[in-house]
Amino acid sequence: MPDTDIELRLVLSNVPDETVAARIAHALVDERLAACVNVFAACRSVYRWQGAIETADEITLLVKTTRARHHECVRRLAALHPYDVPEIVTLAPEQVWPAYAQWAADETAADAGS
Repeated sequence: MPDTDIELRLVLSNVPDETVAARIAHALVDERLAACVNVFAACRSVYRWQGAIETADEITLLVKTTRARHHECVRRLAALHPYDVPEIVTLAPEQVWPAYAQWAADETAADAGS
């Protein structure tokens, strides 16, 4: 893709429940920081926290944004996230279907919908 601002970014984050997942997903899409947020079914996470092994049921979010909106999207996700140390992991796909990348860029454009 010639326009580097259209490069897609995938942001992964786990949240504690469906209510939080829906609130974050709707906020990011409503504020045009994400073109789409997939809310996956519950998963079980096993991790070490403050010296103890913990287990928790969580909901995984897959946030689709662009390179141009990534920084703002991640800052807002962190602000909305209830965990002290939220999982926010960004992946940069090597290839994205051009029409999908363009759709994501259109949906996250700061002046879209005005």
